Amino acid sequence: LRVADSVWTAEAEKWDHLRHLKISKVLGDRKKRLAALEEKADIYVINRENVPWLVDLYKRKWPFDMVVIDELSSFKSSNAKRFRALRKVRPLIRRIVGLTGTPAPNGLIDLWPQIYLLDQGERLGKTITSYRDRFFRPGKRNGHIVYEWIVRDPDEIYRRIDDIVISMKAADWLEMPEKIDRVVKVKLSEEVRQKYKQLERDLILRFTDGGDIVAANGAVLINKLLQLAQGAAYDENDEVKFIHDAKLDALEDVIEASAGKPVLAFYIYQHDRDRILERFSQARVLEGSDEIRDWNAGEIPLLLAHPASAGHGLNLQAGGNIIVWFGLPHSLELYEQANGRLYRQGQREKVIIHHLVAEKTFDEAVMEALQRKALTQQDLMEAVKARVEV
Repeated sequence: LRVADSVWTAEAEKWDHLRHLKISKVLGDRKKRLAALEEKADIYVINRENVPWLVDLYKRKWPFDMVVIDELSSFKSSNAKRFRALRKVRPLIRRIVGLTGTPAPNGLIDLWPQIYLLDQGERLGKTITSYRDRFFRPGKRNGHIVYEWIVRDPDEIYRRIDDIVISMKAADWLEMPEKIDRVVKVKLSEEVRQKYKQLERDLILRFTDGGDIVAANGAVLINKLLQLAQGAAYDENDEVKFIHDAKLDALEDVIEASAGKPVLAFYIYQHDRDRILERFSQARVLEGSDEIRDWNAGEIPLLLAHPASAGHGLNLQAGGNIIVWFGLPHSLELYEQANGRLYRQGQREKVIIHHLVAEKTFDEAVMEALQRKALTQQDLMEAVKARVEV
């Protein structure tokens, strides 16, 4: 929503050949959206959450001959309302373009809905089921439920989509800054390690004042262990139990080593954000255009952001070059898009990305998983990469 409201119109104004275009922002409540659609404009901008509403409004009288989907990978779920809605009017769209830096955030299984919106099933099949059956084999499963699909021949998928896909990395065509990835190992005390092991072993961590940390199943357990690695966790009453400050200390070390340069820190859990705000009085949370303006003006020494709300479209490169991941997301898409807020065109300094990883915890597993997914992403991008003759 933030990108639709500010970024696209601001970008259009930067270019002489685009300034004549009239842009209408279909945002706000229903009355405002309808008024925006009544305006005579060249381009109508809408946030993806309102796509089902837009399709339902026009139905078979869809008036737009061309559709551009920014962050196409946000349509990667064939069960999502936004995908099913756009699929209905796809035959009425003469030209469609999808933009994404992460087309396969969790592997090539994510490609089918995105490619379907481009070609209506011509290259990878008309259904997700036929796509899976043809190009994948079942991996991990429990009875009839398949948890993992393993691609048979990725090159076959690449060949099929090659004629409608173009990949251009910014680093190949623009002067991009150097990027340094650094893993900061955070050592937990023996007392905290014992608590971590107890929760891992017993699925419960008891407290004398009540409000135990309880994991009902394996998925919840991993989430609770990741929280504990951060320094706090939600108990059975949704209250925060504070465990340690090791990551806060590590963040303080990074800030001190930055010698006064602004730091952009990404957090995962709300209690992480609250503890950082309590520890560092200079910190502010990214909530809207005011923080974006002040950050880019160099007026915020420590900006806190959740990758889900700051991962797409925002231009923050003018405000700093240092990123700290206080906690890591499971999504490669969120991870790469969030890093792209500083590592992008217009950045004048080398970008340093610090990852605070608690030793001998699931933090390490998430870091490794992101690296594995990145390899899959890289394989796809290289396979369809544009070789432009200059």
